[in-house]
Amino acid sequence: MNPRLDALHPYPFEKLRRLLASAKPPPDLPVIDLSIGEPKHATPPFVIDAMTAAMGGLASYPPTKGDPELRRGMAAWISRRYGIPAPDADTQILPVQGSREALFAFAQTVVDASQTPYVICPNPFYQIYEGAALLAGARPWYLNAGPGKGHGYDWDAIPADVLARTQLIYVCSPGNPAGAVLSLDDWRRLFELSDEFGFVIAADECYSEIHFDEDHPPTGSLEAAHRLGRHDYRRLVSFSSLSKRSNLPGLRSGYVAGDAGILARFLLYRTYHGSAMSAVVAKASISAWNDETHVRENRRLYREKFDAVLPILGPVLNVGRPQAAFFLWAPTPGDDAQFARDLYAATGVITLPGSFLAREANGVNPGHGRIRIALVAPKEQCIEASRRIAGFCASSSIRTST
Repeated sequence: MNPRLDALHPYPFEKLRRLLASAKPPPDLPVIDLSIGEPKHATPPFVIDAMTAAMGGLASYPPTKGDPELRRGMAAWISRRYGIPAPDADTQILPVQGSREALFAFAQTVVDASQTPYVICPNPFYQIYEGAALLAGARPWYLNAGPGKGHGYDWDAIPADVLARTQLIYVCSPGNPAGAVLSLDDWRRLFELSDEFGFVIAADECYSEIHFDEDHPPTGSLEAAHRLGRHDYRRLVSFSSLSKRSNLPGLRSGYVAGDAGILARFLLYRTYHGSAMSAVVAKASISAWNDETHVRENRRLYREKFDAVLPILGPVLNVGRPQAAFFLWAPTPGDDAQFARDLYAATGVITLPGSFLAREANGVNPGHGRIRIALVAPKEQCIEASRRIAGFCASSSIRTST
């Protein structure tokens, strides 16, 4: 067996299952699960229609490089969304089976384990980054993101000796769990460090379309690179998907886009990896990328939920609207895991302890003392869960600080 498997940590939801196993929620209250960031809004009917019409595509093996029409559609969407020239559909974009598999596979392509390298992960983080680094033979290095920088990243906090051994850095903007968005200056500094030390940037942008101001969407990595004169997207690859944007987590459809040289090597890896997108999924994806009406409606539904729950939760958990994404990153008194367990036992509401999403680094676990609340359930359930949480906090005389 691969000995690197022994280095993997239990997944956060496995840890949550163990935490809640001995707790019994009130029998008269339906359980409301706000722990998993799985979109629950309706699948766009026209996507289902497109998939149904494409069923004949099951008779053919799909090309690893993907449907040319889909690649062109993805490139055109990037151009419309970010106001930049479309990436070259032949060399600068690849369809993938969701950003999760691509984020993992990418490290297997980029990392040269013979060099005892680092892969830098934001902390807290999506655990795929860490697992990808470990199974590629790299050592994860955790960059703490705390309230001091609005839950953003301080690139200059990374020691030079770490940067010298870094081959890959994962960046999540908008961030999971706090929803922080990188500014153009943040990107500028990261690009400067990439130029100096030669590491590759994997920009996870799966929450880019869940934002609250239609006139000011989050800046994307390719947009930032283009604005800063990096038109070849050197050492930069962006990852996105239809899961959050279009409420299609089960479709497993996304893209990677950026540095053509890196993508050529990634395509070589994927030829053997066996992860080509079927023609059926490709046709459904084309229809989704070509429509923005359902995406704006999706954002409206999330805005309504934040508008409804923040007046309930703000006074007791000291939370406000994030810059983007659909999470509340709420401070708790004392131990976050104990709070989550007690909350479940008292109210039947499931949240995710923040410490389960982070690692201790420099003597700090930046997820400690917080819970992640995913506002993915229908609005009525989010409101009901918020009322239960507020009642629990009030009965426990709980008050939190930022």
